[in-house]
Amino acid sequence: MSKNRIVLEGFLGADPEMKMTTNNRKRSTMTLATNEEYKNAQGETVKDTQWHQLIAWGKLAELASSFKKGDRMQVAGKLGYRQYEDKKGQQRTVAEITVLEIAEKKTRVSVDLGADNEHG
Repeated sequence: MSKNRIVLEGFLGADPEMKMTTNNRKRSTMTLATNEEYKNAQGETVKDTQWHQLIAWGKLAELASSFKKGDRMQVAGKLGYRQYEDKKGQQRTVAEITVLEIAEKKTRVSVDLGADNEHG
């Protein structure tokens, strides 16, 4: 058996953007920055920031929308890849984390992978 599960804790880079899909489902997209520090071969401290694209659906989209730029957020979800065509006609691939849980002030909200988390 294998699992696709990722847990991230970081800071929002912008206010989450919530939209309604054409079939009246709530979708919230956001970017989360994670920071790590390590020592390089010369013994210098290096700070490394990674940016992650998140997408939340339904009730989790509503909860995500209560967060603001700079807020700390901890999420658990699954990693996926999506392809699209950019304005110049080039094929692009983006990695996204579909949010399944959001931890907020010692409270965890989760949603199973039922209809509320379907794309579209």
